[in-house]
Amino acid sequence: MVLNYSAILFMASLLFISSQHLISCQPPETFITNSSISWINSRARSYVVNSTDGATLTPILSRERNETLFVCGFLCDYNGTACVFGVLLSPKISNNNSYLYYARLVWSANRNNPVRANATLQLRQDGGLFLMDSDGTLIWSTTTSTRGKVVTGFKLTVLGNIVLFDKSNDIIWQSFDHPTDTLVPGQMTNAGQMLRSSVSATNWSEGLFTFEVQLFGFLAYIKSNPRQLYVSRLGGDNGSPFPGLIFDSKIIIFNGTLILNFAFSNTRFMRFGNDGHLRVYHWRGSWLEEADLLTDYIGECGYPTVCGNYSVCANGQCTCPQTAVDQTNFLQQINYRQPNQGCVLITPISCEHSQYHILMELKYIAYIPLYLQYGTNKTDLENCKTSCLSNCSCKAAQFQFSGPNNTMGHCALLNDVFSLTYDYGAPNKTTLFIKVQSSFNLQASPSLVSSEKKSKRVSAIVGSTIGASFGLLLMVLTCFAYIFRRRKGLEEDEEEFLDQIPGMPTRFSYEELTVMTENFSEKLGEGGFGSVFEGTMSDGTKIAVKRLQGFDNVKKSFLAEVATIGSIQHVNLVKLVGFCAEKSHRLLVYEYMANGSLDRWIFHGKQERSLTWDIRKKIISDVAKGLAYLHEDCNNKIIHLDIKPQNILLDHNLNAKVSDFGLSKLVGKDESKIVTTMRGTPGYLAPEWLHEVITEKVDVYSFGVVILEIICGRKNLDRHQDEDDMHLLSLFMRKAEERQLLEMVDKNSEDMQLHRKEAVEMMKIAAWCLQSDYTKRPSMSLVVKVFQGLVAAETDLHYSFTFPTMTRRVAGTNQERESVVGISLPLPSQLSGPR
Repeated sequence: MVLNYSAILFMASLLFISSQHLISCQPPETFITNSSISWINSRARSYVVNSTDGATLTPILSRERNETLFVCGFLCDYNGTACVFGVLLSPKISNNNSYLYYARLVWSANRNNPVRANATLQLRQDGGLFLMDSDGTLIWSTTTSTRGKVVTGFKLTVLGNIVLFDKSNDIIWQSFDHPTDTLVPGQMTNAGQMLRSSVSATNWSEGLFTFEVQLFGFLAYIKSNPRQLYVSRLGGDNGSPFPGLIFDSKIIIFNGTLILNFAFSNTRFMRFGNDGHLRVYHWRGSWLEEADLLTDYIGECGYPTVCGNYSVCANGQCTCPQTAVDQTNFLQQINYRQPNQGCVLITPISCEHSQYHILMELKYIAYIPLYLQYGTNKTDLENCKTSCLSNCSCKAAQFQFSGPNNTMGHCALLNDVFSLTYDYGAPNKTTLFIKVQSSFNLQASPSLVSSEKKSKRVSAIVGSTIGASFGLLLMVLTCFAYIFRRRKGLEEDEEEFLDQIPGMPTRFSYEELTVMTENFSEKLGEGGFGSVFEGTMSDGTKIAVKRLQGFDNVKKSFLAEVATIGSIQHVNLVKLVGFCAEKSHRLLVYEYMANGSLDRWIFHGKQERSLTWDIRKKIISDVAKGLAYLHEDCNNKIIHLDIKPQNILLDHNLNAKVSDFGLSKLVGKDESKIVTTMRGTPGYLAPEWLHEVITEKVDVYSFGVVILEIICGRKNLDRHQDEDDMHLLSLFMRKAEERQLLEMVDKNSEDMQLHRKEAVEMMKIAAWCLQSDYTKRPSMSLVVKVFQGLVAAETDLHYSFTFPTMTRRVAGTNQERESVVGISLPLPSQLSGPR
């Protein structure tokens, strides 16, 4: 790296940033290069620029104009995991003109592909600016615009424009030609340029809305299938070219009309917001809204998300549609205290019950995007309705009548239903139909019993219950007496078994563990076999103590756990520190995992706790390495039999470790298959459990389910979803067939949305692990090699997955065995809760 004198001065200036977060030595305005200059995104040289969200800035260039300060550099979110190279605008506050607490991001280069700490920005003569992530991956560059030209430097202008120039000071590239969601005074828009809203104030990636400048006007629309416009304006009279948008410090000329003539030359910016509004903000001790430019054209109810999905906007108020079919209510508000959150279908639409789909006609109500992409060919109303009913993706249909008889027209099928509005002005021009599930027409389930029959059986049930209770009580007392007689003998057998296990971990007394856990006062969690408590050893080491509760099942789980991991260690397996087997007490002592189980991180649906793509990918790789070790590197092959997010724990660095070996099975090296009763958790059970003979590939299948849950951010059985989407594997099969796997990526994570294509590739590995024929699934060691890039993943895959569900015991000739009795999946806690 070659640095000129200006660069050296800038690096030195960074050392003078004070503890009050001031830029006491301003970064330079221009850099000149003879070869290349590099800047590193270092948090050590950054400081907080916004007191509300904790964003941090590492500055590169700065420039002042009147009361406004522009700074360009690396802007990172509060935890430093998502950073952009961008330009910030800030007011110069009296006596503290270096404060950037109120800075606002007005341009960014890589909003959809953020970088991490230690990313590098490089200025080269042969292409301009290059932004590379910390691992060297090229994220963004200006080479497309500067190809074949020699760049001699770059500067930040007084307008906040980043400019690359040649030796003649001619502009080669400028950021004003590539706006994001914001315009600053002096920045003009031209035909073909777009503003794309951000997801939110703290999430800078592209959101739903687009504002597009065209030669003869401008458009505003929302992303959907098809694209749906809510503003469409022509330019001057007679379709003359659109005069553009002139935004100066004192005036705004919009569509050829003087919109605002500002009285004060304050710091301002114009932002296309995540709600579809185009607003102007100015600084008056805080950022205040000064103008809303599109509302004059469409009104408050003209925005597609003003009232949320399915909700009707009228005079600024949001309500659910009142029209109903067969006097049945189909919609209800999500939150009655916040009606702008929208409405939801009371009975979710189910493609499996499409025969009960009906269309709810909404008279005098129209879809807010009035500029829909209707079909080019004319059709009649009935064909339009039939088209929507026969297409499961269609959520609503709007029919636009044409012709003198109002019998023919154009049809628009909508895959998304945003806000609605009243359309009294032309009630016969368009008609809107919303698809609903008709619970009125659904036939009663055969399992339901009429109230009349129930009442006739009450007497018989009560009588038989009383008689059976006496018999049951006698049986229970007999069983307890038998258990107490055998307990002493069982404990002696267990003691002998534990003494024979080689390489045993530390054996603690119950009194010692009581002291370490402060009488089991700090509970970390609980599951099917007991509770887990936080403890501290005498040397200060934190531990997690699992206290098992129960009888025979607990004994089996305890012995399996100690026998399985008592003498093995791997970086991706939770370490068993010790155990306690004293009288009736059975406790297991593990290393402490600060971030708990994986399910807490992927099933909560909250953006603030969402894991990034890189972390999820690392977790998947960690679990694969742990399972590969169990299957191939131990003295005896170990089949875990209960792989699920609750049994994957995360340490303080979010490294993943497999835990809970209470259901595991040891298999000799020379054994390829074993026969055992079904065990594990519904939803994660491989189909070969139906035949009792299993291999380590049952863990591979469970691992495939876990991959999908991590990528999709949801449980394999989620009763809050629509009926068609309730089972994750069924949804996976359908989306694979429709080539819409991108839609399955966790929508609660902005970072996952930025890496959807990579996530889909990981889904294909999950599909490989989920093959119904276990011989076609990869070994875990092969999966690890795929993650390491040593081998390619299988591509000839079948997306027709089968899986067992609930089980029951049936009498066999020599032994009891498991058999399938249904296809409904119970909650995981019904068979094996998190432990």
